[in-house]
Amino acid sequence: MGGIMKRIPVILDTDIGDDIDDTWALALLLKSPELDLKLVAADTADTTYRAKLIARLLEVAGRSDVPVGIGIPNVGRPTHKRQSAWVEEYDLAGYPGRVHGDAVEAIIETAMSSEEPMTLICIGPVPNIAEALRREPRLATRCRFVGMHGSFHWHIGTNVRLSMEPGERPEWNVLCDVASAQTVFSAPWRQATITPLDTCARVVLDGERYRRLRESSDPLMRAVIENYRIWSGESAEFAQHTSVLFDCVAVHLAHTTRWLKMQSMRVAVDDEGYTREAAAGQPFEVALEWQDYEAFADDLVARLLS
Repeated sequence: MGGIMKRIPVILDTDIGDDIDDTWALALLLKSPELDLKLVAADTADTTYRAKLIARLLEVAGRSDVPVGIGIPNVGRPTHKRQSAWVEEYDLAGYPGRVHGDAVEAIIETAMSSEEPMTLICIGPVPNIAEALRREPRLATRCRFVGMHGSFHWHIGTNVRLSMEPGERPEWNVLCDVASAQTVFSAPWRQATITPLDTCARVVLDGERYRRLRESSDPLMRAVIENYRIWSGESAEFAQHTSVLFDCVAVHLAHTTRWLKMQSMRVAVDDEGYTREAAAGQPFEVALEWQDYEAFADDLVARLLS
């Protein structure tokens, strides 16, 4: 007889509401039975707008048991509120679950009180996490960090379609707040794993995979597609394929490295926002290549439709 699956407690820290991939990633997390979501924290710039998106998506998914945290406001570059039409009439005060006005404190309390080591899934700039480390330095030794950050050998020219280009570049989640990224990447995490652009920038769903998602009757999937329609302005791309789903790879790495080739290296963030291998850096597991991207894409669709 099979044993009971031990679920991994996770906190999601996200800048949802700029790029649409955070919305897909939250849906994927909610559809991943291996992960036990304890808190979703809105991070960077207009965190109240982001918290509204989080709360409404959780309600649609029937998961208002998950607390929402409003992160540090007005840190990082201005928010591009491309999904604002979906929450313009949403009252955050009416969210059935708990809303924390101080996401940083909620992150600390949730992680430090957990009986099991907490996994922080960070899919945006990280001012919340940097401040949490400042307030509670022990956080790193209690948590595993999994992030969508950096670029080592490949980068991308646009998030609308697949367009990989050779060479490193400062990646947005780092470049938006370099100082916070330096703080987070220099912390002594219990374990640290990232998907840089080298792997996550290759994730675009099209053809039959995308058709099945667009035609799904699942309420959460319908909400994701509606947000994508609003975000894209009903562009030609919306009719044909997803945008690049960078953040879904970080959610995947929170419970497995399957289908990816991982490399152990010491990593640091420099003053220009480059995420580089460095002898003085902290140890990271880095997803630099795909071992079987097609299998990952099939699994991603199956989970989103479950």
